[in-house]
Amino acid sequence: MECRTWKRHPKVRDGAQHWSPHANCGVQQYPIVILPRRELDEVHPGRAQFIDVHRLKHARTGQQVELMREVDEAAEHAVGQLVRAFAVPLAQREVVRPPVLELDPGAADQIDAQLALPLDESPVVAALPAPPQGVDAAAWRGRMAAIVDAEVHPAMAAYRDVLRDEVLAHARPDERCGLGGLPDGEASYDALLRYFTTTTRSAQEIHDLGLAQVAKLADEYRALGPEVVGTDDLTSIFDAMRSDPALHFTDGQQLVEASEVAMARAWDAMPEWFEVLPQAPCAVQATMSGAKTFYFPPAADGSRGGTFFINVDDPTSWGTFELEAMAFHEGIPGHHLQLAIAAELDGVPEFRKHLHNSAYAEGWGLYTERLADEMGLYSSAVDRMGMFAADSMRACRLVVDTGLHALGWSREQAVQYMLDNSPLGEGVVRPEVDRYIVTPGQATSYMVGRVEIERIRRETEVRLGPSFDIKAFHSAVLDSGSLPLGVLDEVVRARLGG
Repeated sequence: MECRTWKRHPKVRDGAQHWSPHANCGVQQYPIVILPRRELDEVHPGRAQFIDVHRLKHARTGQQVELMREVDEAAEHAVGQLVRAFAVPLAQREVVRPPVLELDPGAADQIDAQLALPLDESPVVAALPAPPQGVDAAAWRGRMAAIVDAEVHPAMAAYRDVLRDEVLAHARPDERCGLGGLPDGEASYDALLRYFTTTTRSAQEIHDLGLAQVAKLADEYRALGPEVVGTDDLTSIFDAMRSDPALHFTDGQQLVEASEVAMARAWDAMPEWFEVLPQAPCAVQATMSGAKTFYFPPAADGSRGGTFFINVDDPTSWGTFELEAMAFHEGIPGHHLQLAIAAELDGVPEFRKHLHNSAYAEGWGLYTERLADEMGLYSSAVDRMGMFAADSMRACRLVVDTGLHALGWSREQAVQYMLDNSPLGEGVVRPEVDRYIVTPGQATSYMVGRVEIERIRRETEVRLGPSFDIKAFHSAVLDSGSLPLGVLDEVVRARLGG
């Protein structure tokens, strides 16, 4: 069946129904607010990342100023929503309680720390792009800094005040921070799992899958540990990966250069594994703020390629073993290949080119980390250990997310599980766990997505036998755009037969 025919498939023909939590998954029935974290990401730590990304879109002076004002409007909107949420009667407030007691003062403290800095040291000001060509740099920066001081910082302060004065008094304790303790919490979490994974796997099934993946990874660490750190003891392996200076970067430029080398090596290998390659290139760009890594797709008109951003603010926080897996996931053959190919498709609805289906997109990114190993792209045993480390985070997410929201785990129980079963340090684990608390279900989409893509591939290999072609399989996965995983399975079967 031609890929364009899939826009009439009964599971996707109604537009973006499988991407909306208000359509088929039942989330609209359970008004549990996960607003504080999501809005907070837009208002403070994520603001600099927001500017980094959108500078690629808005080149003219006036547009950049309007962008800054739009961010202020987002802060004002967040304040209004929080005030309205906590003005309802106590009986209704039970279902909109903020996720966890510790998160709100921590968020407010982050805003305080930023507001206390001199204006020229503000992360928001530091993240401002260079002025457009022909514009006086000093005047440009002065104008932008004045907007930050007059509009952005007051909006951040107002948001902080609402967190402290309105939200904190109603926060849930760490011991019952998941959805399970809320009215309709179990049903809500089930709906969120269906939404984020696009499967019908239950919380217990996902939890068990995570436990199995963690156990498998432990064996892989033990097998490679003697070569990398001189021991097969799991605790010692994790300790070395966390703290050995020889396994960490010291310079931000090293991160950028190593990423470029890894992606160039991957690009050279693409023709043996993929039939179609994107026209748009993928660049690596350093950033001093935002997530550790993230990817921004190319412009629809072809005027700009994709960009893999890497946070170089603290190079020592980067293990040398981490970088290649990250580059393959975010860049090539991961998100860049996937999203750039999607953007260049003909005969596919626009929403399938551009809307983000977490299980499909992140499942592909994680699939390509292991595919890169199959392709021989990792340059050393150390880098292969980094592949395991990336897997550990995603496997632990299955256990911890379901533990928190379906099995009654406390915040500390979740933190300790990740410390015991991955090489992640506490400074990484605590924010990760907080993320799972406030965005229930989303973190499960990575590993569930990868496992489903791997299952589809295995079953295709069995059906086709010697005629199986890995390049044709990858085309079948990528050339219909973003799909729910069940539809993806049908697409591959229809395309490749067997």
